[in-house]
Amino acid sequence: MITWIIAAEIAFWIAIALGLVSRYILNLKGLSWFFFILTPFVDLALIVLTAMDLKNGAIATTAHGVAAIYIGVSLAYGKSMIAWADEKFQVLFLKKSSTKKKLSGLAKGKYEMKMWARHVVAYVIGSSLIWLMIFYVGHLKAEALFNLWRIWSIVVLVDGAISVSYIIFPKKSN
Repeated sequence: MITWIIAAEIAFWIAIALGLVSRYILNLKGLSWFFFILTPFVDLALIVLTAMDLKNGAIATTAHGVAAIYIGVSLAYGKSMIAWADEKFQVLFLKKSSTKKKLSGLAKGKYEMKMWARHVVAYVIGSSLIWLMIFYVGHLKAEALFNLWRIWSIVVLVDGAISVSYIIFPKKSN
């Protein structure tokens, strides 16, 4: 199962890289959109493979839960990951200067809250998939999934507390 997760991650970044090369090097914007649109299909393939693995009698493991987390994170952060890769590609290969500015104060707090909101979206998607798996295999066979979900729940709460701290104690500009 972990092999499928790694393959999905590699396929995700290959699709993005091909999209960026198509857009900026080959000047084929239509082809670049095709590659960017492929990224959710990578997630779909991982969902199908995970479901098939469980249907074929596999014991629900932490890897199955990680697949659900991967899908949630990919769907919640996918657009921002593509934007990040786009900006890095332009800086590294097209020698454009970075337009990203360092945030401080309330702007930094708002950004951190926005990123936490994406984490919550990823958590809702991933948790839904984890709980679907738990119900599918039965709670007695899903201890690894439940334990992973509990840990992720704590991580989301800690991330939220840290994000709120940027609002309460704004970071001063350098």
